[in-house]
Amino acid sequence: MLRVSNISFSYRDTITLKNISFSIAKGQNTAIIGESGCGKSTLLKLIYGLYDLNEGQIFWNETEVLGPKFNLIPGMEFMKYLAQDFDLMPYITVAENVGKFLSNRNLKKKEARIQELLAIVEMSEFASVKAQFLSGGQMQRVAIAKVLALEPEVLLLDEPFSHIDNFRKNSLRRKLFGYLKERNITCIIATHDSKDILAFTDQTLVIKNGDLLANETTKSLYEHPKNQYIASLFDDVNVIPKYLLIESEDWNATVLVFPFQLEVVSNSKFRVEIRQSYFKGNGYLVEANFSNQTVFFENAFALEKEEWVFLALKP
Repeated sequence: MLRVSNISFSYRDTITLKNISFSIAKGQNTAIIGESGCGKSTLLKLIYGLYDLNEGQIFWNETEVLGPKFNLIPGMEFMKYLAQDFDLMPYITVAENVGKFLSNRNLKKKEARIQELLAIVEMSEFASVKAQFLSGGQMQRVAIAKVLALEPEVLLLDEPFSHIDNFRKNSLRRKLFGYLKERNITCIIATHDSKDILAFTDQTLVIKNGDLLANETTKSLYEHPKNQYIASLFDDVNVIPKYLLIESEDWNATVLVFPFQLEVVSNSKFRVEIRQSYFKGNGYLVEANFSNQTVFFENAFALEKEEWVFLALKP
C-alpha cells in the first residue's frame, strides 16, 4: 500500500502542495486530476522521490520514499515514472530503447519480453526503427513500454496519452490498464482527459491550488460531484436553480447537471433560448441561454438559433 501522510511542498516561496494525505491499495489504478498548475505533476515526482518534502512522509508498504538528500540517484527502484518528455535515446532502435535495462543473460527471454511490451503499445512493426524517426505519439508509446520493462511495483504516469492519436487511444488504454490489473501493478496517472479516468481508474484524487479537494471512487465522484470545479473536470456542467428541475422551496439552491442529463420536453419551468448546435456524431451538443447564463444539453438533432424550448431532467 502507498501511504501519503500530511505532505507539503513548495518551490522556493511558492507553496505547491498543502498538507496532502491519502492511501492507495496495491494493484489499484488511481487518477490525479485538476486544472493546469494545480500540483498534479509535482505530486507524482514527490511520490517517486525526485524532490525532498517540506513536511510529511510517503511510504510504500514499510519503505519510506526519500528524495535527493538521501539518495545519490533520485527515484525509488521499485517504482517507474513516465514524464512528459519521454526520455528516449534517439540514435538507438525502438527495441533497444525498450530493452535498455533488461538483462542480457538470456537473450531469447529478453527478446520475448521486448516483443510482449511492443505488442501492448502497438509498436511491434517499428521495433527496428530508430527513435529519432518516430512521431511524438509513437515516442510516447515506446516510453510507456520502456517503463513497464522491469515490471515496477508502482507505475507513475504523467499525461501518458497526450500525444497519441484519438483513434488509437482507446485501444491502448484497454491494453495498458488491463495489463496493469493482470500483473497487480499499482498505477497513478495524472491527466486532463476524463476518458483516461472513467473506465479505467478505481479512485480519483482532485487537486486545486495545491489542496486535496476530493478522494473518492471514480464512479462516485462523477455521479455526485461536490462542486462545479470537480464536475467541470469531467465535462461541461450546468449550475441550474434547483426549483426549475426538482420540487424545492429553496429558491437559492442550485444543482449540478451534465448536458446528457437534460432533455427537451413539451412544457416545464425551465425555458431556454437556443444559441448554437454542435454536431457530435451520435447527436448534438446544444448551447442555449437562460437568464444570461449559458446552458448546455444534448439532443438527437440540431435546433434552430433563437428557438425557445423547455428542458427537464431525464427520468
